[in-house]
Parts: sequence; C-alpha cells; structure tokens
Amino acid sequence: MNGPIVHDSGSAIAVQPAEQAEIELKLLAPQGVLEKLREMPVIAQHARNRGVVRRLETVYYDTPERVLFQRGMSLRVRRSGKHFIQTLKFSPDSGRPLARRQWETPVDGITPDLARLPAAEIGDPVTTLAPDALEPAFATKVRRHARQLDLPDALVEIAFDEGTIEAGTRQEVLSEIELELKSGNAGALFDLGTQLLDTAPLQIGTRSKAERGYALAFDVVQPAVKAEPVVGITAEHAVDDVIALLAGSCWQHLLNNHAVAREGSDPEGVHQMRVALRRLRTICALFRREIPSPSFEAINGEARWLMQQLGPTRDWDVFAVTTVSRLATAAPEVDLGDLREVVQLQRKSNYAALQAVLADPRCSRFLLSLGNWVERRGWRNEIESEASAVLSQPMPTLADKILARWHHKVLKRGAHFWRLDADTQHDLRIDLKKLRYAAEFFSPLYADRARAKRYVARLARLQNSLGRARDIANISALLDTIGQDDRPALRFAVGAMTGWRARDQIAVAKKLRQRWRRFKATSAFWGR
Repeated sequence: MNGPIVHDSGSAIAVQPAEQAEIELKLLAPQGVLEKLREMPVIAQHARNRGVVRRLETVYYDTPERVLFQRGMSLRVRRSGKHFIQTLKFSPDSGRPLARRQWETPVDGITPDLARLPAAEIGDPVTTLAPDALEPAFATKVRRHARQLDLPDALVEIAFDEGTIEAGTRQEVLSEIELELKSGNAGALFDLGTQLLDTAPLQIGTRSKAERGYALAFDVVQPAVKAEPVVGITAEHAVDDVIALLAGSCWQHLLNNHAVAREGSDPEGVHQMRVALRRLRTICALFRREIPSPSFEAINGEARWLMQQLGPTRDWDVFAVTTVSRLATAAPEVDLGDLREVVQLQRKSNYAALQAVLADPRCSRFLLSLGNWVERRGWRNEIESEASAVLSQPMPTLADKILARWHHKVLKRGAHFWRLDADTQHDLRIDLKKLRYAAEFFSPLYADRARAKRYVARLARLQNSLGRARDIANISALLDTIGQDDRPALRFAVGAMTGWRARDQIAVAKKLRQRWRRFKATSAFWGR
C-alpha cells in the first residue's frame, strides 16, 4: 500500500534563496518495476515512515535562443499543490559529477520571477535577462513517492518518479529513481544503488530531466566530452588525495560520455569512453606497485572488460569516419558508394550490440562500484601499514619514481625500434599512453612547466603516429569481415583500399622513426 497522496509538505514556503549543493544519484528503471523496488527490504528496514506521494507539475523556461542552456543552466517552476517553487540549477562542476549548485525561491505562480533570485551572486545571464525574455520550453508531469532512509552512515531521500516529459506534441516516458544525500557519506548512495540493482536492471542516469527535455523539445544532441585537466593537484597534496582526484576525474569522464555512446549520436562518445577507461587503468597501473590494494586489480579488470566491448565499435567508427574519407581524398576517382554502404551496416550492427552492453547490469554495477571506490577511497582497503604510510606522503616523491620507472620501461620496450613488429609496436603504444597520462597527471607538481609541456607534446605525437599505424594494420581484418559480393564497384573499392593501405604504411613508418628519435632525445622534467 502506498503512502497518502499529499499536495504539499508545508516546507516549501520556508525555502530561502541561498545557494545549495544538491548531491544526487539518478537510476533509470524499466517501466513497471518501481512498485517492486519500493517494497525492497533495504527500504522497508531503514525508512522513517511510509513516505508521501506528490503530483508534481513542472515547467522549464529559457529564452528563444536557449541562453540558459548554453550557459549550463536550467530554470524551472514546480507546482506542488497550491505552492510554486522556482529552481535555477547549474551543470555539475568538474570533479563532482553528483553535485549541482542550485538556488530555490517561492514564486506566486507557474511563471518564473528572476527578481527573487540573487542575481548578483549568480551572475550572467540572470543579471541581464529582461523579465519577458523567458518562455516555456517543455514540461514534466510526475507522480513522486519519496521516503527518508536512515542508513548507517547517511540520511538519504529516495524518490520514485513516474510520469512524462512533454514538449508540444512530443512526449517521453519517465521512470527513474533519485537518491539524494541529505547528510552523511555520499558512498551510501552507491551502496543503496547497488542493492537496488540486485532486484531490477537499472542504469545510471547521466542526464537530468532538464537535459532530456531539451533533447526532446529541440532535438539537442548531447556532445561527447573530452577529458579535462585534473585541476587542483599541488606538490602539497598527499598521494591518497591525488588518487582520489584522478580517479574521480575518470569516473566523471565516463559518465559524461555514457549516454552519447549508448545513443550513437556522436562516434566520439565511444572514443572518449575508451579514453576514460584507459586513463583509469593507467591510474591502477601507476599506483598498485607501491600500494598493492586488491581493489586496483578489481577496478582494472572491469575497465578492461568494458574497453573490449567498446573496441569493435570504435574500430568501425575509425574505418568509416577516417579511413574511407582519406581514401576518398587520395583517390577521388574510386567509387566508394558500395563500400560506405556495407561499412554503415557493420557500424549499425556494432552499435546495436553496444547498446545491449551499456544497458547490461554488469556495466551499471561497474559504474556504481567505481563511484563508490572513489567516494570511499577503496584503495585503502586490505593493504599493509607500509603502503598506508605511502598514501599519507606528499605526492612529488612518488611521482618521480613512477615517471622514471615508466620512462625506462618505454625505452626498453622500444629498443631497436625499426625492427619492431606490429604487435610489439602495439604494446609499446600502450606503454606510451600510460607514460603520457602519468606525465599529464603529475606535471602540475613540477616547476619547469615548459620542459613538461615539451615532453608531453613529443609523447603525444609519437603515440598518435603509432595509433595511425595500428589503424592501418586493422584495415585488413575489417576488410575480411566485410567480404565481397558480386558488385564490381565494391570489389574495386576493396582493392583500392588494400593498395592505399600498403602505401600509407610506408609513409607512417618513416614518420614513426623520426618521432621515436625525437622522443628519445627529450630530457626528463622530473627529478630533483
């Protein structure tokens, strides 16, 4: 039996227009499973009461040019019974994917009143928008059942939302769970999310209701997001804090590209997910020698699994977007129409398979466990006191050791570079990526930024050339997968691609040797 339907909690009027930080984990649920989830023992055991059910009608506003959206903001007015609350939210800050800055104030009706917001504190464009500049963009209608849970180390509000997003004649179903931290440790959100996942195939929701509404109303395509430099690392930071900053950045990078990869709206989404996973695996590799926590191996293993699932889709994206385009430029007389057609069919098939992987509970469980690992600093678990002491040390000393070790490993792997076969080159490329990420991670610790920048730049150029060589080596396997039918144009295009591959391989090999010599001559920027 559900709790009573009420129109207002009585607390809305007390909301002050001060900045708040909402910390929330969103889980997407298949239609029809929320009722079962509401009755889970973990909820019944920790809930303060039966909770309340509200009917929430919300209208989102923006200018015709979508100025707020372009600034990473959303503005809504929500009606709950006789009361109206306007909320201005920001997109999550870097390094805090669950946290959103927001301001809430009561208003007299369903129309927003910007004068009630602290415009000077928020800044543009709120300070410059005219009162009549806003118009309704889309709306949501939600039936929300919310309960307060007293968990061992946190107070969490769990809200089960069922309803719709509406924009003109368009409509999209909402079925999701919001876990909001009221007080305590944010790790409790991940613990609870994992327990819910045991009952239903949930997915982490990486887009807010506002972002989904903009996509529905204006066909806004969520762009892929590149990794941002990890800000705030200084020579005074302890090793423990640096691991948390780096791993948290990787987790946010993954979440930012999850929906893009799942929807297939931008091939860069799959690529950026792989970059995030590669950076995460690098963190595990860099630290597990001095801090032999079993959790590094566990996280690395799941990251490796997900990278392998993303790999075929990425290979076909590169082939379609880059390789075929280069052949078209090099040989414009070749008819590539049939080749493009079969390549697109291969891509479509791979994206369908990838959607199933990203919707799989294993993927959701990995993303939740990674967030929990970062929040609770799980690398501290099951280690000896000597390793615990390393975690409390300043980062620069360990950074010197890590960079020197991986630099030596790369030079050793690349000895007699001109004799390396394709597989050994690929292994070298993987080590180079780890060294490059390590150099990027730790360069803020060193005073000589110019030397660090030069070192990373030469590493990146060498790595890119090795990546190009790997893409060329993959062409044969992809062409074999395509097969050939009776279409002469397709057979001719495949033959042209094979010949172009051989020519390009020679050109890339020459550039590779030059870039390897230049990298070897680059002096280290670490050490004291």
